[in-house]
Amino acid sequence: MAFHDIRFPASLSLGAIGGPERRTEIVTLANGFEERNTPWEHSRRHYDAGLGLRSPDDLEALLAFFEARRGQLHAFRWKDWADWRSCKPSAAIDPLDQRIGVGDGENREFRLSKRYLSGEAEYHRPILKPVFGTVKVALAGDPKVEGLEFSVDHATGTVTFTDAPDIGTIISAGFEFDVPVRFDTDRIQISMASFQAGEVPNVPVIEVRL
Repeated sequence: MAFHDIRFPASLSLGAIGGPERRTEIVTLANGFEERNTPWEHSRRHYDAGLGLRSPDDLEALLAFFEARRGQLHAFRWKDWADWRSCKPSAAIDPLDQRIGVGDGENREFRLSKRYLSGEAEYHRPILKPVFGTVKVALAGDPKVEGLEFSVDHATGTVTFTDAPDIGTIISAGFEFDVPVRFDTDRIQISMASFQAGEVPNVPVIEVRL
């Protein structure tokens, strides 16, 4: 499967519904207690792209995108309007938003990630598809210049510094990001009569591992 570095129309994903899925295996013991485990380190997101359609033009845009991706064959970028930035929805992106590593004097490459914190528990989500031109980086709180002091691989979410950060230096970043997804169907069924009456087609989209 190839990855097409193109974003599903953001105006259509704005009306979509979806979110993260976890997989938990639960075994109930004879005494009534449970043992819970998960084979997944990271969650996987599902969406329904059909809910974002509002007009025949939207429908045509969806069909063109679906055909160009050959259905489920090729993955693509998706903007999750509920979770697409390194900061809170009410804040502006800042290079201090997310801590992505600590310098050791040798390593020049660091992967973008986003931390989800609740109480003492936290989850670090790898960010593989940052949005071009949105990544801001700082070393020990000092903002750096892209193209001069660091570069970003927008296909992998890797930040590479011109010089390795010194030992103990905190590396942080702020960014926008997309979710790598594919269509979760090879068939879209549409009735124009039903569509004009307010019924939208079911167009499942699922996050892919890269």
